[in-house]
Amino acid sequence: MIQILRTDSTHQDFIELVKKLDADLAIRDGAENDFYAQFNKIDSIKYALVAYEDQTPIGCGAIKAFDEKTMEVKRMYVLPKARGKGIASQLLQELEAWAKELTYEKCVLETGKRQPEAIRLYQKNNYQIIPNYGQYQNVENSLCFGKEL
Repeated sequence: MIQILRTDSTHQDFIELVKKLDADLAIRDGAENDFYAQFNKIDSIKYALVAYEDQTPIGCGAIKAFDEKTMEVKRMYVLPKARGKGIASQLLQELEAWAKELTYEKCVLETGKRQPEAIRLYQKNNYQIIPNYGQYQNVENSLCFGKEL
């Protein structure tokens, strides 16, 4: 059974999973990794999740305020050995529920075109492609998504 813990970015299991995510992204993004890494710092994230299977941390995700009505989904990751079980969707749905509890109305996110499994996850969970926002506006490898809650 999967258990999901609400925490923040100081939780050690969250930090360790993000390190694995960053290592994966460094391979996928290659020379562009430094550009993306500057926007993925976790030092001040108040709303983070860690998914556990048999007390083993296997996935994470987070949200942070984007504007007064919108949360941005960040740092979504599931260990390769735990993929294909719907854990990422569970994490995403819990992040959306948390955002709604905090009275936010929408979620947005950015993912890379080199992450087809992430793109499928967001589409499967009713996220729609939106124009690239903020620092991603003119970035060819970026895809941005949004969803009304």
